Formats: sequence, C-alpha cells, structure tokens
Amino acid sequence: MESSASGDGSSATTAAVAAAAAVASSSSGPSTSASAFSAGVSGGASATHYLAKRVLHGSAVQHVARGHFRSEHLWEIVLCKGTSLELVVVGEDGVLQSICEQSTFGIVKDVGVLDWRFKHFGIWPEIEGKEILVLLSDSGKLSLLYFCCQMHRFIPIGNIELSKPGNMRDQLGRILAIDHDSAWVAISAYEDAFAVVRVGRTQHVYGPNKEIVEKAKIVHAVYKTSDIRGTVWSMCFMRTRCSMDEYYPVVAMIINRKGSDANDLSMYALAANDGGIQYLSGYSEPGPLALEIAEIPQLDGFGLLFRAGDILIVDLRDPKDICCTIRISMTGSLVGEQISVEDSCRGLDVDDDVAACALLELRDSGNNIMMDDSYMAIDGADNPGSMKSRVICSWSWEPDAMRGQPRLIFCLDDGEFHILEFNWDTEGLKVLPERVHRGLPCKPLLWMDRGMIAGFVEMGDGMILHLEHGRLVHRSTVQNVGPILDLAIADYHGEKQDQLFSCCGMCPEGSLRVIRNGVNVEKLLRTEPIYQGVTGLWTLRMKKTDTYHSFLVLAFVEETRILSVGLSFNDISDAVGFQTEVCTLACGLIADGLLVQIHSKGVKLCLPTSYAHPEGATLTSPVCVDWYPDVTISVGAVGHDVVAVATSNPCCLYILRVRPLSSLQYELYETQHVQLQYEVSCISIPEEDLRLRTSSSAFGGDFRKRKGNNSAAEVDVRMFAVIGTHKPSVEVISLEPDEAFRLLSIGSISVNNALGAPVSGCIPENVRFVASERFYILAGLRNGMLLRFESGTSKDQYLPGSFYKESFAPSLNALLQLVAIRHIGITPVGLVPLHDSANSDIIVLSDRSWLLYASRHSLAYSSISFLPASHVTPVSSVDCPSGLLFVAENCLHLVEMVHGKRLNAQKFSVGGTPRKVLYHSDSRTLLVMRTGLTGASCSSDIVQIDPNNGILLSRFKCELGETAKCIQIAKIGSEQVLIVGTSKSTDRPMMPNGEAESIKGRLIVLSLDTLGSPHECSSFIPTSNLSSSSHTGSFPEIVGYANEDFSSNSMCSSPDDICYNQIQFEQIAGHLRSLTHVTFTGAVLAVYPYLDRYVLAAAGNTLSVFGFVNENPHRMKKYAVSRTRFTITCLKTYASQIAAGDCRDGVLFYSYHENLRKLELVYADPAQRLVGDVVLLDCETAVVSDRRGSISVLSCPGLEVSESPEKNLAVQCSFFMGEIAMSIQKAAFKYRLPIGDETDPVLESAYNCVVASTLLGSVFVMIPLTSEEHQLLQDVQERLSLHPLTAPILGNDHAEFRRRGIPSGVPSILDGDMLVQFLELTSEQQQTVLDDGSSVKAPHRSIPVFQVMRMLERVHYALN
Repeated sequence: MESSASGDGSSATTAAVAAAAAVASSSSGPSTSASAFSAGVSGGASATHYLAKRVLHGSAVQHVARGHFRSEHLWEIVLCKGTSLELVVVGEDGVLQSICEQSTFGIVKDVGVLDWRFKHFGIWPEIEGKEILVLLSDSGKLSLLYFCCQMHRFIPIGNIELSKPGNMRDQLGRILAIDHDSAWVAISAYEDAFAVVRVGRTQHVYGPNKEIVEKAKIVHAVYKTSDIRGTVWSMCFMRTRCSMDEYYPVVAMIINRKGSDANDLSMYALAANDGGIQYLSGYSEPGPLALEIAEIPQLDGFGLLFRAGDILIVDLRDPKDICCTIRISMTGSLVGEQISVEDSCRGLDVDDDVAACALLELRDSGNNIMMDDSYMAIDGADNPGSMKSRVICSWSWEPDAMRGQPRLIFCLDDGEFHILEFNWDTEGLKVLPERVHRGLPCKPLLWMDRGMIAGFVEMGDGMILHLEHGRLVHRSTVQNVGPILDLAIADYHGEKQDQLFSCCGMCPEGSLRVIRNGVNVEKLLRTEPIYQGVTGLWTLRMKKTDTYHSFLVLAFVEETRILSVGLSFNDISDAVGFQTEVCTLACGLIADGLLVQIHSKGVKLCLPTSYAHPEGATLTSPVCVDWYPDVTISVGAVGHDVVAVATSNPCCLYILRVRPLSSLQYELYETQHVQLQYEVSCISIPEEDLRLRTSSSAFGGDFRKRKGNNSAAEVDVRMFAVIGTHKPSVEVISLEPDEAFRLLSIGSISVNNALGAPVSGCIPENVRFVASERFYILAGLRNGMLLRFESGTSKDQYLPGSFYKESFAPSLNALLQLVAIRHIGITPVGLVPLHDSANSDIIVLSDRSWLLYASRHSLAYSSISFLPASHVTPVSSVDCPSGLLFVAENCLHLVEMVHGKRLNAQKFSVGGTPRKVLYHSDSRTLLVMRTGLTGASCSSDIVQIDPNNGILLSRFKCELGETAKCIQIAKIGSEQVLIVGTSKSTDRPMMPNGEAESIKGRLIVLSLDTLGSPHECSSFIPTSNLSSSSHTGSFPEIVGYANEDFSSNSMCSSPDDICYNQIQFEQIAGHLRSLTHVTFTGAVLAVYPYLDRYVLAAAGNTLSVFGFVNENPHRMKKYAVSRTRFTITCLKTYASQIAAGDCRDGVLFYSYHENLRKLELVYADPAQRLVGDVVLLDCETAVVSDRRGSISVLSCPGLEVSESPEKNLAVQCSFFMGEIAMSIQKAAFKYRLPIGDETDPVLESAYNCVVASTLLGSVFVMIPLTSEEHQLLQDVQERLSLHPLTAPILGNDHAEFRRRGIPSGVPSILDGDMLVQFLELTSEQQQTVLDDGSSVKAPHRSIPVFQVMRMLERVHYALN
C-alpha cells in the first residue's frame, strides 16, 4: 500500500482562465504558410492529408449526473456520451433542452458530483454556488470541472493523476464513488487496484491592492492499494459506527475474487494510524449473484445489495459484523404483481444462476479496455432470450426526499419500474414497494426534481416520465439515434442539401431516421411564388403584453401590405392605416394600440380600427398622424415611446416622440435633431424598456448590477439606441427625453485581411444589442461579415458607466472593443431576434440562414436546415406559438423551431432491427434490410419505403429461419437488380477467432423494375402530428397554394414533441420479385457490383465473382473464387479494384483477370485489423474503420509490377475516434464560397470526403487538405491543445489520445473538434493562442489570425 499528497494548481485570474489544467507538451512538424481552403486536391488524386470533424455528437447516454452547475438555484443534468458531454435542463413541460455540448477528447468511464456550494464562501469566487462535476476517464486522471458561464462550457479546475497511461485493466479509472460530505472520492480499476482520494481547495491570496498573489488551487491526497485480488463490480461509501480516529472513510465493495463463481461484499477503510487502506470484513449470502451495492441516504449504516432476482437490505453500521435485515424478492413475481418483502433472508435456497451468467455476458468483459464499458453487441441475435431472474438494470434516489423517508426508483430488465419507500420507526426499518410503470428497460435512470424521471434506453429513444398519483406518466421523448448500423446519403431535393438516411437502434426500438445537419425547423405551410421584390418583413403586436402577434407587414419596392395573423392571413392594410403606395423602411409598436410606419417621405402614426383588431378604435377609418422632414429618410427604428430616423443628405438624426392631445388624438413631435459627420446605415432600439430590469432577472447577468445593493430597485439605465455609420463604426446614443444628444459609446470597424490591407464593404447593415452573461453588440456588415463588440464595465455594474443616468462622465468613457469577427457569407448580414427579449437567440441571414446563440462566448452559431432566405420574422399565433416566417424563392414559408428537438432527425419505426439501407435514386425511395421481426411468416425481409411518409411500397420476405445479411443495387444490362446475401441460420456467422461457422447462405437476385414510386413529392419533408406515442397515420407535407390562404389545419408541433412515424405495413403495393438465387457454404455477409457486369459475393472466407450469361439476370454463373484466412465482412469496389474487409487480417486488395477468370491478391493490410467497414476513394486508396475506434487511410505503395504480387498497403494517416464506426460512405459536399475579398463566388466541390457513423450515434466527416493547409492547421491544433481554454478537459495529452493504437511514424488526421474551438475564442484570445510558440518544437513563426480564420470558416461552412 502507498499514499501520496500534493496540490493541484490552477489559474484563476478570470472566470475563464481560472480553470487551467496542466497538460503535457507535444511535438509538431514544421509549418509553412497555407493557401485558403482549396478544392484543388479534391478533384484530382486522393489526398494524404485529412481533417476529421464530428458533425453530429453521439446520442447514446451512458452516464448521467444531476447538480447545480450554472447556479445554486438551477437544477441541470450532465449527459455523458462516451467522448462528449451535454448539459441539459428539463423544462416545466418535461422537455429536455440542451444548454451546451462539448467534446472531451477522451473516453468518460464514470461521473459524479462534488457539492461545494455551501462550503467556504468567498474562497474561490469563480465556482462559488456551483457544484463540481467529477469525471473518471481513460486519461488516468480524476478531472474536476466547473461550468464557466462566460465560455459557456465546462472548464477544468484540477486534474488529479491516478495512473499512467490510465487505460489498463489494473490501473485506476473504472468506477468512482463520492462520499456524503463531498470530501472523499473512491476510485477502482477493473481489477486488483483501488484508491481513496481526499479533495479540497485553497483560496486566492490577495495583495494590498487586491491583486492575486497566489491563485486558488485544488489540493488532494491519494491513498492506494493493489491487494484486492479480484474484479470490482460496484462500490459506495458507508457511514458506520467506526470511530473516525480509527477508520475513516469506509467503503463497501462488490468483488469477484479470482477463481470464484460468486461475488462477495467486502468492507475497506482508511486506517488513521498509518494512512493505509485495510480490509475490514467480508459478507456473502447464499443465493443469486450480487451485482451492486448502494448506501441508503438518511439511514446511516444501511445499504442495498442488488442481486440477480432480489434486493437485500444489509446492516453495515458495524462493518465487522454485517447482517441482512430484509430481502425483497423479484424472481418469482408475475407481470403486474407487487414484489414481495421478507423480514429475513437467513437460510435462503440457492437459486438457479442462469440469470447471473447471462448478466455476466453483459458486464465488462475487459477484452477491449480502451473502449466503452457498455459495449453494444450489434452482431448477435436481435432478441436475446429472457432471463429467468429479473435483474435491476438501473436505479436512482429521490432528490430532497422527506426527512427519514428516502425513496428509490429502479427499473428491471423486463421494463418494470418500481419505487421503494423506506421508513424508520420504533419497530425498525420498513420498506413499502410499489409498481409504477411498465415500458422499456432503461440504463441509466435519473430521478430529478418536480417528480420528473429521466430514463435512457441503450439502443432506442429515452423518455421523460412524471410521477403522478403513484404512476409514471410519459411527458416527452429523448431522441437517441445510436447505434447507427448503416447510412445512405442523398440530396435534399429542392434545397440542394445532403441528408442521411440511417439505420438506428435495435429491436424492439429499431428505426429509420432521416438526419440533417443544422437546426431543425418543422415546415408547416408555404404559399405560391407571388412575393417578388420583398424588401422588408415584420410582425407586430397590438399591445406590448399581448402573447400573440396581430399584424404581418410586407414591404415591397413600391408597396406595403398588412395582413392579419390568425387562422387566415387577410389583407387589412386599409384598416391599419399604413400608407400602402410606399416602401416601408421600418415599423413597430410605439405604445399600446399605436403603430408607427417609417418610409422615405415621412413617419406615420396609426391607431387601427376594430376591423383590423378587436381592441382597435371603433371608427370607420384608422386615426393617423404624419410627420414629414425636409429631406429623404434613409433608415429608421421604432422603440418604446420613441422613434429614430436618419437622413443621408444632409446626414441628420431625428428623435420623435408621441403624446396624446385628447381622446383618439395624438401628436408625433420632434424632440431632438442633430447633424452627424457620417451617414447612418442602420438603427436598432432595444425592444424592452431596460429601466425595468432588476437584479433578479431570470437570466444571469442582465442588468443585475447597479450602484447600491437594493436588489428590488429599478436599474437606472438610460434609454439608448445602437446605430451603424458609414465611418464605418458602431455607436450607442442616448434617447433620454430630458437630455441633449449624447454619445454613450463607440466602436470603430477596422478589419484587415491576411496581407494587412483593409477589407472593403465594412459598413453595418444591421446592429443589435444583446444582454446575456455580459452585454455586447452585434453588427452584420454589407460584405457578409459578423462582428461582436464588448465594453469594459466596473465590478458592480452590468453596463458601462455612461449608460447610467447618474453618470456625467465624458461621452467617450466606454469605447466598444471589437472582440470577434466571422465571415458569414458574401451578401449583407441581417439580424432578426427570435423573441422580443434582449437575450434572445438571433437568426442571421446572409447567403444562408444561421442561428446565433446569444448566451455563447464569442460568436457561436449553427446552420438552419432551410432554404437561403432574404427575410425572416418571428410569428406567434394560437395555432403556431413559435412560428417563423421566411421569404425564400418568392414564397412565404411558415416554419416552427421546436425547442425540444435536440437532434435534427425524423423517425420512422420499422418494427425490427434495420441493418442496411440504400437510396434508390430512380424511384426516390429507400430499400431497407430488416432483421429481428416477430411475425410468424419470417424474421427478416427487404422493404421499399417512401421516405416522405413512411409508407411501405413493396417487400421481399426471406425464408423461415433465414436472415438477410447484406444488400446492394447492381445493374445487369439495362435492368436494375437488388443483390441480397443471407444466412440460413440465426446463429452468429463466425467463431470468436474470426473463422467462419459451418452454416449455409444464399445469394438472391431481386428485380427492381417493378418498384413502386411515391406519390407526387418534391422534398423529403413529412409534416407529422408529432405525437410522442406510436400511431399509424401518415402525414404528408401541407402546401397552401391559395393566395395568402394559410389553412387553419396546419399541424404545429408542441414543444415536447418529436418527429415520429410508424411504417405503414398495410399499404403494401407489391412484392419484390426474386429472379434467381445461389446457395453457399457459409453466410453471405457482403455483396457488391463490379465493372457493371459482375457481382462479388463473400461467404465465410470465400470471395466469389459471378456474372450473368448474355446479361440475363435469371442466369447467374460463377467465374472465379479466392479464399482468405478469416471471414470477409465487407466488400467495396472502385473501377477494377476490389477491397475486401477481413475480420482479422484487415483490408485486402484484389484484382480480377477476366481473360484468365482469376482473382489475384494484390495488396494486403500491413497489420491485423478488426475491420468495421471500408470504402475505396479511388483505385489506390481505401479508408477503413476498425472495432477499436480508429479510422485509417491506406494506399498502394507504388511498387513495380515485377515484384511479388502480395504487397503491403501503406498507412497514409490515422485517427482515433474513441467510437466504433460500422458504416463508412464516400461523399461529395458542394458549397459556394468567395475566393477572395472582392471576387465573385465560385462553385467549389470537396470530393473524396468520407462520412462515418458510430455505435454511439455520432457522425464524423473527413475532408481532404493540401499539405500547406495541413501544416498550418497542425501548428494551430498543437497550440490549441495546450491553451488553458481549449486543452482537453480530462487533462490528457491530445496527441496521445488521437494517436492511440496508431503505429509510430504514421501521420495523424487533424482533429476538427479541437480546431473549431479557435472560432469560439475572441480575437484577443485567438491572437494569444497563435503567439504562444512554446507548444511546438519547430522554430516559432507568426501566423496571421485572419488566415487561420478564413481557412477554418471555410471548413465550418462546408461541413454545415
């Protein structure tokens, strides 16, 4: 035994940099200047340099943690999904909403929470009031993280080293447990090793001028032992009667001793006298296999021992005299019956351990220690036999339970949910069991506040349940696309965007998903293309407090129209009072019932009639007041009780206000008139009356700080507006009615390119004030750039001092600093908030539509899955409370952005396990191979599905007892056929050593000429009723073609819904016709067309070439055969090259000699590889994934033909994903980008891109790079991997993680997840990263920020 103690330092100057974690250095090759992201390499020969980026984070949840991570007043949940973390909240409606998601650059093994909220106030300001997330991972370190609101992500405050490298069986890093006082953490290895760690923290040491002399740090002491002699299954801390001066803390563990068939309960404790870990006692009760141990909260010394079929309540108050008090049996319970409780379990009969043996197969095998522990077996049977003993697969304690009455909810492996309530009285401990639900088995399970319970299904959608009157009620669905077994890529017709059709989940939760990148919008309605020349689009309320909008204003070049918002959009222009023969520049609600229109000739104040709105004036015509300047108005804006307009010649700014004269009579009068030096290009007035903001604002930071400590007082903030000028600049001006014109703040716009020359077109097109964790100003420029300005504030204020009324400082006391620059496109940038609040997320319009997250650090945005649009406005009505109205392709499109849709995926349940999917372009339908069917006629089939509505068009049933294994489309002469490979047995097709089993298989040829076509359809967008329960109706897209007739039967989705459809089996139009078949000795696991006239088939370890006599699909003939050492699992071809994936020997290249009718092995894999899938980029290059989580690019070495025909392929580059990719596809993504700052956009195509999907539900994309681009980005990547804000949060070496399992000397594929963090930094932080040359071994050289930004923006743009 050994012990060690040390302190773990961290930087804490600011909230972001406070979390610096120590990282090791890594090396880099020399860097040279790089050109802009180029497609030149993509169109020619295959590249040897690639960048891999995860475009869809995994959705399979393996661990969960509940805590107050952002604030002591907010409950949040952390979802651990292998190599990523997601912070979510559950709303009042039961919908899971994502806050942020980030990569861990390591594999998370276990998770816990340290509750330090109420300890040591003032010690560490950055983490005060927040709970600390604790992660155990393959890094060999115990990682302590806090959520940084400024960076909007988790930041490490300490990484305690436990073992190195941290991914071996006997090294610490498998299970963790945290004691009740959040002072001790227990960590175990898979076997033999165990440790307890005492964690604490010091505080900042300040100097006389309040400067930080010594930064706060994490302190810890580690006590280890290697004398366990067994495999640790579970552990927890126990509060016992042992004296703290003798043994403390005490840990209870479930251990499988080496050579034993049973598990025992062992007690260990840290001895106070020598600081070593000592074994106290052991306990083993006859009966089922013990699986887990848990402490009962509030009942010190009592624990729950979960076994296969029952639960034991054990008394551990004296750890040297353990006894069982109550046994809760579940083995003999019938469905629907209550579980039984017995007062004693002494002398129980030993049950049949079939359940235990079955469970052991699901537990950690340890064969692949580097991968996730809960390895999902996707190659076995779809319906494993049910266990005799019902086993608890997950459990969770009620948070903040009543004193003395803790409650536990647990889920059995048959889907039953039970609650146990524990009571302690004078007679002892009592247990009250209750069955509350039956559904799918969940793992993990989490009991949240407000009676909400989250259950996550391993291979299907999870659920949010609510405990009501002793029963669990379904509230919402948590989408999970993992595992993705196969995918097909097709163009999104009409929108020129790619989408993925993926086979997700397994029986009984198997489904077909349509996955698209970006933020999902539900398309509800669209009009005919009659809206040419739209120049403006707004929605207005009648009163500030109205929930829904009342008016839709459409501005054209020489016309304005006003439509009512409701069941139908009717033209009410005359009843509103707006001048219709002019182009409206801006409009808005100035006061309740009073609307303002701004046009080039003047400003019009209108009081609509009751015909336009029920609360309007009861007059025959609207009340109108006009104000006309002497010159033409160029821009304007309407705010609360104020109107601002600007003219261009001369450059003047007018401030107007309104006052009532008498009943229904108003005056629009000028209060300020100032001449400016530069022309105003845009004006924005915050929607809210900022003076009403208080320190108790719902979102963090909004105007919270004011001089004085009265939290209920109004924030004394000046009314202000933000303007953009032709200087160019962004300026904040005061709109206070009793003050003269006052400039509160100014930010100059000066952007240089990589050569140092100013970028043209930097005039603001749109400006927007945003109030989030800190205030900032967004500016969208006419050249397609987006800027973010911030200003320094004092410690006790949210806004700069000049914004407060009591401030009489000079007007330029708060200069705006340009902190972030992004290139959105090449057209002017529009900014439209989703809501009227100052902290609302913002839709950014340019070449494409983007959603900008207002609360994020720097500039963070995602693409919106919609057409490029010229205008957009939020629209809220009774039927569609969260609608958006886009103007695109001369049509009005009503869509809805559903906040509960964490994944942009539509689901079609298929009633089995979908194994393979193909997109048939001629019919625009999908061919899906299913297994695990429960029907009596067959257990596997091939179906044709309409992707618009899930209707099953045709079907081919396999024979009884036959399972389809692979499908491919081939062309024989002029006829298209479907090649199907099958297995005549339901057993596994190969032995554990990779050799083929002695079973039969068939190669079947099906005709595709009779495929049914879907009904008239232009896009793959079904508009469903979005029910969270199963239904059988199909819901085609609703299109409103009548002039402005937006039908009232539009199906608007509610916030807690997801896209869900059931495949329609009863609407089969026909059957796929079999043409011929061939029987093999061995299961046919892979087929592929070859040279447009042959078919390749792999059965066991045999590779065969088949042809069709006289191009007749009915007459198939075998031409050549070759054998490998092990089973062939996949086949791909490119021109004359054949790539076969051997399950042990890796990728093998074959060529077929037609004249000799002979298959020849040309190249072999240089190493043994457990092949997941393979794809050929060209005749010489293959990309292969393995079942250890890596993906590699292999190519022919270019040896002479005269040499030996069996040569090894060369590994060009590799990348460790940390997830197993079972499907790889070659793809070409096309996108439009400008070549330079002043050139027209050209069409660029990135060929030879690779898309890989994983078992955890992730999607990775690999794009090719030139050598110059690779060298530059590699340099940037190394600097990012060591910078405190972007280094891996697990404290591991980034280069070591991405190179895991890769032979020495093989170049690594660049990590796009690491590189895109550069885009999330401010300009100052970006420059700091590039100026730090200590991370690279090559001579330090200067890298322009502009050059790196342009390259990464192009990559980001292409992947979105």
